[in-house]
Amino acid sequence: MCVAQQGRSPVGRMYINKVTGFFLCHQCRHSGTWDILVRFLVERKKNKSFSAKDLDILTKETTVDKKVDALWKQLQKTTQLLTSLPDDAVRNILRNFKLPIVSQRATIEQFNIRTNDAKSVLYIPLHNIEGQRMGFKILKIDVDGEETFPAVGCGGIICFHRGKNVKEEAAVIVAGVADALALASCKTNLQIVCLPHGLTSLPQQILPSLERFTKLILWFGNDIGAWDAARNFAKKLGENRCYFVRPIENHASPVVALLENQDLKSIISGAQPIWHQAITTFSSLRQDVLSDLQNNDKVQGVKWTRYPALNRILKGHRRGEFTVLTGPTGSGKTTFMSEYSLDLAMQGVNTLWGSFEIRNARLARTLLQQMAGIPLDANLDQFDMWADKFECLPLYFMTFHGQQSIKVVMEAVEHAAYVHDIAHVIIDNVQFMMGISEDAAHIDRFWKQDAIIASFREFATKKNCHVTLVIHPRKERDMEDLTINSVFGGAKATQEADNILIIQDKRLTSVRGKKYLQVAKNRYSGDLGIVPLEFDKGSLSYGQKKKKTNDEGSVQNPT
Repeated sequence: MCVAQQGRSPVGRMYINKVTGFFLCHQCRHSGTWDILVRFLVERKKNKSFSAKDLDILTKETTVDKKVDALWKQLQKTTQLLTSLPDDAVRNILRNFKLPIVSQRATIEQFNIRTNDAKSVLYIPLHNIEGQRMGFKILKIDVDGEETFPAVGCGGIICFHRGKNVKEEAAVIVAGVADALALASCKTNLQIVCLPHGLTSLPQQILPSLERFTKLILWFGNDIGAWDAARNFAKKLGENRCYFVRPIENHASPVVALLENQDLKSIISGAQPIWHQAITTFSSLRQDVLSDLQNNDKVQGVKWTRYPALNRILKGHRRGEFTVLTGPTGSGKTTFMSEYSLDLAMQGVNTLWGSFEIRNARLARTLLQQMAGIPLDANLDQFDMWADKFECLPLYFMTFHGQQSIKVVMEAVEHAAYVHDIAHVIIDNVQFMMGISEDAAHIDRFWKQDAIIASFREFATKKNCHVTLVIHPRKERDMEDLTINSVFGGAKATQEADNILIIQDKRLTSVRGKKYLQVAKNRYSGDLGIVPLEFDKGSLSYGQKKKKTNDEGSVQNPT
């Protein structure tokens, strides 16, 4: 994936990602986009005194991550190495953090784990290919999961080296510290790599550290999203060198397999290649089918917490699907989609918003207020607290506003999918990419929309990313309910869609009318139904209130 400048010494090499143009220099620790590198080289050619310090102006950042360095200096004063403690104390700490008990002190030393005086926090440094400290994995005794510092785009990994007699060209990649320790405690005869952000994302910055391996075995367990993450990461790492331990019951995560006294070496040797030829057979798909059957609930996708009725109907939010949302003007499509996507983002679904009608600042305000659940304009003292939490969400926004060409939008979407491992793309709305004018012929408008639909359908399938398109309905009489045929344009949108969601707003035609979400198409399970929508203005929320227990929505089987 990356190309290095020629030279015998690894120090001073520059890596350039051939897909995005992202560059990374380990000597001066600069990184950035291709256009910045070109500007630097042009200036360098004109003025030989143009140095790395001048590059700071172009990249608008310092050569060394001051936050990482500052934290390291603080840790040197306030923490101590785990291996400096007696063996009994080390075992107790590992047990308290629910980590595998590693008896070999030399093994623990390689991880350079540090702990505070209270023994309540563990810090594991992350390094790049040159051995430079790029961040930390942070484990807290009273908090489930792992934190990563910096929270986004960390350029370091945890790499456990077996020794001189071990195959340097092969490595097992895991998502967490516990899995890395589990593999390190047994004789796997392979290098062990722990990713900085788990299954959430694979930053471009760490790709150079993995270039030296000709075989990568991805062992992510059977958690939700393990198979999707493996396939997406393999596209970055090179599918022809990636193998995967299938997420079936017998192949749980390394730490679970160790606790169950399974043969980890045997499981690793049974890893199968991710890459397949254009034509395949059932024998190649057999394990995938078995995995789906054994993990049926996880295969159904990420569940909504604010819309439990959707879980009953749609079963979950799955990668690779294509959803169309429509509804009358002013019915709250954007507000609903904001909370719908926020619910998923809060569960770790990397989300890209493309709002062409509403500016990003206004959209972000809506999302922030929906997350807080209170009117922030009347609670400004809580803004910083909620804003800090909101910043940690894997949410990204396209900067387009108004009409845009499909080519420009697709370039941005594909870039975000590669760089940020986007799992959900929202386009609000399709009409802003059609260049609609009063004089445009209907066939031209329909043809343009069909081309847009085809582009996003292909993207969703090839990149294994869920795409949600907001499409306005046709102009119909106010008294009529919207149907699948009400979606603007030709039949391609409704034919290609895996799910069709319609906001029906009876308030426009009746004093006592209600608003509800209708699932009019569901290709995964075939279940159809409605979800009542009651809007709370203070929180800008349509989500189900906790006090209500009987608004699960109706489900009907298709005829």
